[in-house]
Amino acid sequence: MSTLVRHASVIDGAEGPRYTADVLVTEGRIAAIGPSITQPADRVIDADGLVLSPGFIDMHAHSDLQILINPDHLAKISQGCTTEVLGQDGLSYAPVDDAALGMLRRKLTGWNTDPGPEPFTWRSVGEYLDRLDEGIAGNAAYLVPHGVVRALVLGWDDVPATAADIVAMQEIVRTAMEQGAVGLSAGLTYTPGMYAESGELLGLCRTVGELGGFFAPHHRSYGKGALEAYAEMVDLTTRAGCPLHLSHATMNFGPNKGRAGELLALLDAAIAGGADISLDTYPYLPGATTLSAVLPSWSSAGGTEETLRRLHDPAALARIREHLEITGSDGCHGVTAEWDTLEISGVAHPELDELVGRTVAQIAAARGQGPFDTFVDILVRDELGTGMLQHVGHEGNVQEIMRHPGHTGGSDGLLVGAKPHPRAWGTFPRYLGHYTRELGLFSLEECVGHLTGRAATRLRLRDRGYVRTGYAADLVLFDPTTVADSATFAEPKQQAAGIPYVFVNGELAMDDGQRTEAMAGRALRRRTGGAVS
Repeated sequence: MSTLVRHASVIDGAEGPRYTADVLVTEGRIAAIGPSITQPADRVIDADGLVLSPGFIDMHAHSDLQILINPDHLAKISQGCTTEVLGQDGLSYAPVDDAALGMLRRKLTGWNTDPGPEPFTWRSVGEYLDRLDEGIAGNAAYLVPHGVVRALVLGWDDVPATAADIVAMQEIVRTAMEQGAVGLSAGLTYTPGMYAESGELLGLCRTVGELGGFFAPHHRSYGKGALEAYAEMVDLTTRAGCPLHLSHATMNFGPNKGRAGELLALLDAAIAGGADISLDTYPYLPGATTLSAVLPSWSSAGGTEETLRRLHDPAALARIREHLEITGSDGCHGVTAEWDTLEISGVAHPELDELVGRTVAQIAAARGQGPFDTFVDILVRDELGTGMLQHVGHEGNVQEIMRHPGHTGGSDGLLVGAKPHPRAWGTFPRYLGHYTRELGLFSLEECVGHLTGRAATRLRLRDRGYVRTGYAADLVLFDPTTVADSATFAEPKQQAAGIPYVFVNGELAMDDGQRTEAMAGRALRRRTGGAVS
C-alpha cells in the first residue's frame, strides 16, 4: 500500500530548518520527497498544519517482555515511538539458560510481570530477535545485559571475576553481538552486575568496541558519589576504545542538587580529548524501579529466595536497617532511604492493590508502624515484586543535562503496575510540548533531532532516524501547537495529545489518533562492521 502525505512541514531529524513538502511512502520506504508529488497513491493524508518527522527512538526502554505479551503497545506507539532499545540496565531475558531464566522471571516481575513459562520460546539473543520478527508493533534493538552474562559465568553471588571468567564473559558477549545485539548494558546498582569490578567491565567493553557496539551503563550511583561513578565509566570506556552512552544521565538526591554543570564539564573534557560519549534522559523528576532495588547489595546476593530468607532473619534485618536508615545503601545510590519519597507504583499480588499510589511513609503512618518495618512487610508479602517511584530529582539538573549536544531521549518506562511512571506514556510528547513549546528550551527542529537523528547516529542505524528518500518509513505526524503528554502521576496510562499519525515501516500504526491492527515492527540487528539495520 502507498500513502501520500501532502503539504507537511518536514523536520527531517538533522536539526536544520523545516520545509514544506509532500512525502510518498511505498513498500515500507520513503519513495519521494518534493514540493508537489503527482504520483497516485492508495491513501492521501492532508498534513496541512502538521509536522512530519522521523519516528522517535527510545534509547532506554524496558518493553522486553511487554512488547510480546501486550502486542498493541499503545503506550509507545501512540507517542510516536517507532524504535526502542531493549536489554537495559544489565538485566533482560537473553542470553539465558533454564536456571537463569527462572531467576530472571522472578527478579524482573516488577519491570515486566511474570506471565509464566509460555512466552519464553528463546534462550539465545538471536532466538529472541527472531521472536520479535514474528510480529511487534514497533522496531527494537537489543543490548547484551551484563548482569545476565555475569550470572551465566559466576552465578548470582558477590564473587570477583578471574581472568578466565572475563574471557568466558567476552565470548558470550561476542556471540550475542554476532547474533545482532548492538552493544552492552550494565546495571551497577542491581545485583549481580554491581559486584563487577572495573577490570571486568574494561575487558567486556574492549570486546564491544572491537565489534562496533557501545556500552550503556546504569552506573554505580546517581546519588552519593555520582560524579565519581560517571568518571569511572568515562575512564574505562576511553581505555577500552568503546563508545559510551550514559543511561538516564541524572544527578539525583540531595547531595547533587545544582551540580549538573559539574557532570557536563566532566563529559565535555573527555569529548574534547577524543572520547565518544552520548547520553539519554527522561523529562521528569522521579525515577522508577523495584522497591527491592534499594536493599544493600549483600542482602540480595543469591537471588530472590536468598533475599527473602534474609528478610526473615533478625540479624540480617538489623544490618539492612543500618544501611537504609543510618549509613546509606549501595542499592539506594549510597544514601539512606527517604521513606516519604518511595511511592508504590504496582504490586504483584492483587491483595496489596490498596498500597498503590502511597508512599512507604504514608502506609507506615496509617498502620502505626515504623517505615522500615512497613518496607520489609511489603517486600515479603509481595515476594519482591513491588514497583516504586522514587521522588528524588531536581528540575534544574534535568533541564541543564537535556541541553547537552550529546543528549537523546529515553523513557526508562516500565509498562506494568496500576500506577506506573507516566514517562512510559508521555516522554516524547513532553519533550515536544512542555520543554520545547512551553518552556522554549529548544527549537522544534533541535528537539526532534534529539529524539531521532542523534539517537540513530549512536545506534549506527543504516536507514532510519531521518526523513530521506530511500529510508525506512518510520514517521510521525504531529500538531506542534497541541502535542502534549496527557499522562500524569495520578492517571499515568493516558494517550498523548496531538499525534494523529504514526508509520512503522510504511504501515500506519496510528491512524487519526486510533491504534490500527498493524504489526509492522521488527528486530534491528547489528551487521558485520557494526552498522544496524
